[in-house]
Amino acid sequence: MTTFALVPGAGADSWYWGPLAWELTGRGHRAVPVDLPCTDDDARLEDYADAVVAAVTRDGHEPDDLVVVAHSFGGFTAPLVCDRLPVRELVLVSAMVPAPGESGADWWEATGHPQALAAQDAKDGRDPDDIVALFYHDVPEQTANEALRHELDQSGTAFEQPWPRESWPEVRTRYLLCREDKLFPKAFVRTMLARRLRGTVPEAITGSHHPMLSHPARLAGTILSG
Repeated sequence: MTTFALVPGAGADSWYWGPLAWELTGRGHRAVPVDLPCTDDDARLEDYADAVVAAVTRDGHEPDDLVVVAHSFGGFTAPLVCDRLPVRELVLVSAMVPAPGESGADWWEATGHPQALAAQDAKDGRDPDDIVALFYHDVPEQTANEALRHELDQSGTAFEQPWPRESWPEVRTRYLLCREDKLFPKAFVRTMLARRLRGTVPEAITGSHHPMLSHPARLAGTILSG
């Protein structure tokens, strides 16, 4: 049985992993949606990684087959878990890939994201203030509304902290690129990966920035097919 640690992005709690967790457990695996201390101004990225460890080892569990699935800003946390527990695989779902010493706040300009997002917005005709169109355009309305209620105030502490690893861990890494993602457009992701995770070819999947809400069964199937 594989343990899947499900690491959320910025300002998010474990709720939005629920549909994917249900799919994974229904197929005989252990899924652990993680709550990070993202509202705590004293918490650093190391504390985020410790929260993942605490979640997967709770009640005496010692996973002997651990896969860490990270979404969005969770890409800054997931590699740090590899320094704390044996991790078989990292699965990045529309995730940010940090460079050594780079903060989450610096990542946007460093990767050319503002230009990519502006081009995508112009193509779609999206109002920059329309968050639903950016994040949840393929998510059922009721679920999207619930997701908005689960948004948390992300502390700037971890977001402004330089990423503390000197390199990406030597752990098998998969990147799941969401074809309909408006926040991280396809061409932008491919360029970022080519520069930061050479040799990692993204796997294109159906969905926007939150495929765990729009297509959880397909996402589970893709994760398990690796």
